[in-house]
Amino acid sequence: MAFIMAYFCTPVFAQNSIFDQLRSTFEAGKVFKADFTHTYIDSYTEEETKTNGTIWINKDGYRLEADDQIIVVDGALSTVYDAARNRVIISEYDAEEDDFAPSRLLSGLDETYVLAGEESSGGITTINLESNDDFAVFVGISIEVGSDLHPQKITATDFAENVIITGFSNGEFLSDAEGIFELSPPEDAEIVDMRY
Repeated sequence: MAFIMAYFCTPVFAQNSIFDQLRSTFEAGKVFKADFTHTYIDSYTEEETKTNGTIWINKDGYRLEADDQIIVVDGALSTVYDAARNRVIISEYDAEEDDFAPSRLLSGLDETYVLAGEESSGGITTINLESNDDFAVFVGISIEVGSDLHPQKITATDFAENVIITGFSNGEFLSDAEGIFELSPPEDAEIVDMRY
């Protein structure tokens, strides 16, 4: 699994929009922690693949713990620990190959997408993003945010009409997340460094 940065440069942003407030929260150094459910729906077969776990998101990257794996992305490197194999894989991070990338979307650091509008209903604001780039990974993205600025759900549709839905629950913003974006595997873990 792979999924998730400079400000959007567009005049569409309204001052104090929910998206601006969310970006400012990440820019201030806050870390969003939540339980998540990641669902991939194949448009052709309609088959669903689900992953559950815990995620920490900051303005530069994320840490994801699910299915005996820990993934830490800092914007430059991707480090994956597979507990079942006791193996660590280190590679250069390529945002284009990351179908998760929540930090890129939530903090507004992906210049590929621009704000198309915001709609509020029942205490939830839906932020709609779109891209005019023919090579963008996703054709459309919507982010649902609660009145407390906690992200609730990200829905993305790719060029093949596959749908990726990431739902967040028990979310909170942390002021201090020291050590969260560091990976400390067991000393006997095999290290595979793909950077060379």
